[in-house]
Amino acid sequence: MDQRTPLNLAYDAVAAARQVAATAARRAAEQDRDDGFPAEDVADLVRLGLLGAPIPSEHGGAGLGEEAGAGHLAEVLRLVGSGSLALGRVYEGHVNALQLIAQYADGGQRRRLYADARDGHLFGVWNTEPPEGGLTIEDGPGGLALGGVKTFASGAGFVTRALVTGRRRGEAEPLMLVVPLEAGARADLSQWRAHGMRASATGTVRFDGLIVAANAVIGGAGDYHRQPVFSGGAWRFAAVQLGGIEAVFDAWRAHLVRLGRGADPHQLARLGEGALAAEGARLWVTRAAAIASDAALSPERGVAYVNLARLAVEKAGLDVLQLAQRSVGLQGFLRGHPLERLSRDLATYLRQPAPDRALTTAAAELLADAAPAGELFARTSLP
Repeated sequence: MDQRTPLNLAYDAVAAARQVAATAARRAAEQDRDDGFPAEDVADLVRLGLLGAPIPSEHGGAGLGEEAGAGHLAEVLRLVGSGSLALGRVYEGHVNALQLIAQYADGGQRRRLYADARDGHLFGVWNTEPPEGGLTIEDGPGGLALGGVKTFASGAGFVTRALVTGRRRGEAEPLMLVVPLEAGARADLSQWRAHGMRASATGTVRFDGLIVAANAVIGGAGDYHRQPVFSGGAWRFAAVQLGGIEAVFDAWRAHLVRLGRGADPHQLARLGEGALAAEGARLWVTRAAAIASDAALSPERGVAYVNLARLAVEKAGLDVLQLAQRSVGLQGFLRGHPLERLSRDLATYLRQPAPDRALTTAAAELLADAAPAGELFARTSLP
C-alpha cells in the first residue's frame, strides 16, 4: 500500500506534469494538423498517473483540486498547457469530469468511475449542442436510450468516458450522465477547421441508438449548472491558458536571444511589458485556485473572483500575443517558426464562452458590497 501523503502525491503529479510538458512540446508541431491528436502525450498522462491524480485523496488519488491541493492542480495544468495547449484542453476536460463526479456522484458511481480513470480511460465534459438535435434521454428496454448530438466536443473519438448533459422529453433542466464510448466511434471531426488548436480533436459526437444503464446518471436535474461549481471551475482553463502564454513568451525571448536583438531598447521594453502580463496572469490564476476552493468565502464572491481572473488571463494573453508578434515581426507568422503555431493555439483557446457576462456578473456582485476594495475578497470568517 502506498504510504505517501496526499501532499507528496501532489508533488509527484507536478513532477510528472513537468515530464509530460517537455515531451509534448517536442511533439506538438507534428500533431498540428486537422486530424491530429496528442495520443502519445495522453499515453504519458496514463503512464505517469496523471489521469488518476485528480481523484480525491480519500479515494487514493493525489487530491488535486481539493483545498489543500488546488495550488498543485494549477501548477499541473499550467505545465501541461505550456507543453501543448491541445493536450492541456483535453486534460482539463478530464479533470473537470472527475471533479463533477466527486461533487455529485454516489459512492458506487465514484468507485466505478475512479477505477476507470486509473485504468487509463480518458474523461471529457461535453455540454455544447445545437438549438435543435441536442442530446435526449428516454427510458427504454435495458436502460436509457440516448439520441442527438454534442458539438465542439474536444477529444472526440479519443474520450472513452464522456460526461454529457441531456434532457428528458418535456423537462427544462438537464441531467448529467457519464457515457462509455468506444475509441474511434461516433465522432465526426470534418467540421473542425480551426485557426488553432487543430490537434484537440474537437468535433461532433452522435449518440443515436446508444443504450446506457440507469446508473449512468450523475446527480439530479440542473446540477450541472449549479453554482459555484459551474462557473467557479473556470480558473482551471485559465491555468492551461497561462501555460500557453508562457510558451509564447519563451519562444519570443528565445528568438531575440538567437538573433542577438537583446540590446535594442525597444525590444527590451516590449519584453518587459510581456513579463508584466505573464506574471500578472500567474498571480491571478494562483489566487483564483485558492479562492475557488476556500469554503470560508461566499460562493458568489468566489465566482466573482474567478470570473475576473479568467478575463485578466485572457487580457494578458492577448497583450503577450500582440507584443510578441510586433517584436518578432513577419518571421513569427511563417510556418515552421515556433511562435507561429503557439500563437495560433493560444489565440484560439483564449476564446471562451460568455466573457461579457462573466465581467458584468462579477461587477454586480462587487457593487452590492460596501466593503473597501482591499477587503472584497478577504475570507468571510475574518472580523
